[in-house]
Amino acid sequence: MKITDIKSFPVNIAERSQLNIKIETDEGIYGWGASGISGRELAVIGAIDHFRPLLIGKDPFQIGAIWQDLYRGQYFEGGRVLTAAISAIDIALYDIKGKALGVPVYELLGGKQRDYVDCFASLLFRSKEELMEKARVLVKEGWNVLRLAPAEYLGKSESIFEPRESIAIVSEWVTELRKELGSLPTIGIDYHHRLTAAETVSFINRMPVGTLDFIEEPIRDETPEAYESLRKMIPVPFALGEEFASKWQFLPYLERGITQFARIDVCNVGGLTEAMKVAAMAEAHYIDLMPHNPIGPICTAASLHLAAASPNFGWMEELHTPVENPGFDNPKYYPQQPVMEGSRYILPSSPGLGVEFNEELASKTTFKMVETPRLKRKDGSFTNW
Repeated sequence: MKITDIKSFPVNIAERSQLNIKIETDEGIYGWGASGISGRELAVIGAIDHFRPLLIGKDPFQIGAIWQDLYRGQYFEGGRVLTAAISAIDIALYDIKGKALGVPVYELLGGKQRDYVDCFASLLFRSKEELMEKARVLVKEGWNVLRLAPAEYLGKSESIFEPRESIAIVSEWVTELRKELGSLPTIGIDYHHRLTAAETVSFINRMPVGTLDFIEEPIRDETPEAYESLRKMIPVPFALGEEFASKWQFLPYLERGITQFARIDVCNVGGLTEAMKVAAMAEAHYIDLMPHNPIGPICTAASLHLAAASPNFGWMEELHTPVENPGFDNPKYYPQQPVMEGSRYILPSSPGLGVEFNEELASKTTFKMVETPRLKRKDGSFTNW
């Protein structure tokens, strides 16, 4: 079997953009992959176009060797754009190999170690009332792990975010939420790197011990030493890594005990080949995986296979819940995709990833670039979204 072509499909689904790729072979077997860099699809397509002539004629079964060739085959190794392209290619190769051998992808990763994959609900809220009501519904429906996503800045005439004002009100709301829900549900919060280290300490200190079970990305991740310092000042576990583009980026956070959950994104980190290496590193440090899953069903499917084959798995992110339906899994584009039962995914049993993408529909649509929101402080200065 030889690779004959690689096709890129940038699409707009609901309010986000997605980039899926298809690798074709001379035996008619094809594989689907996805990039994790939403909003910069054209850059990733450029990287894939560079990789295409290197891949045509290659044996798609040689996944590890292809990964090494793509990663190390240029002087400027790595980087999020290149690794997102490698991720999409790597995932598609696993899809091909699973289909060719007639087995689900997790069988290529050592076999499944669980029958289903538990998820946490991503709970976006703009007010205390919205937070409380959505949380009540989710817990009633059997979702026992909530990842709160404060967005009190939404719905205003200007996208203004003031960190100190935010932590003052959100800490009160979350404290009240914990009192209402009791001790059983797991509650985390994602500040999406909008805070400084000092603001993060102030936020955590405003709430009783035990209010939060984890905090995700309160500050940016470029400097491990900053997180290491913050780790010493607050008792709440960290969930980090969704932007990491290699095992080397994960390394200091795992070895130094900086993070307690690995927010691995299989479509950013280098595909399943690299993700399994990160999972093993995390296992050696007693750190559970908490896969990042914000884009579409191909990412979901790849993350499911990673979770199935990894002993150190906690929960996977899920945006589509009883209180949210962003529509990134539109069945018109994804006629076959992973199936949820309550707050969990049942593992697919079909060969490959277990997902299909409607390339005919995607080819008929005009792709429009989508930018992430831009936030500013009251003084007009730019801040993180």
